[in-house]
Amino acid sequence: MRMLLLAAALLLAGPAQADSLLPPAEYSYTQLPDPKQEAQAVALMETLRCLVCQGQSIADSDAEMAGDMRAMVRQRIAAGETPEQIRAWLIERYGNWVSYDPPLEPMTWPLWAAPILLIVAGLFLARGRFRRKKS
Repeated sequence: MRMLLLAAALLLAGPAQADSLLPPAEYSYTQLPDPKQEAQAVALMETLRCLVCQGQSIADSDAEMAGDMRAMVRQRIAAGETPEQIRAWLIERYGNWVSYDPPLEPMTWPLWAAPILLIVAGLFLARGRFRRKKS
């Protein structure tokens, strides 16, 4: 019985120990001194997906990795990189999934075509329904 309780305690303690005790990165929650650079950083961060939360941008997420990504974006913008260069680097590192605006290429065609196809299918079905009701 003791072994079972010990095993359960160890299994439950694992997720609690997963969070880092390190302080957040320098620019995770600190804005850049230059308002123009900060505006560029925020605009870029709102278009990048949090890799932990998956449904939030890194600008909105409180995940530790999102904080690290915010700090990295701000540091690179302060160093003179353009938002397009930073986006390209992140896409190269994490794939197109990190961006809320994936580029149009053969691999992402279904993402771009699906809404159009669904609208056409809905119109086709609605047209059939309206024809039946008139007869």
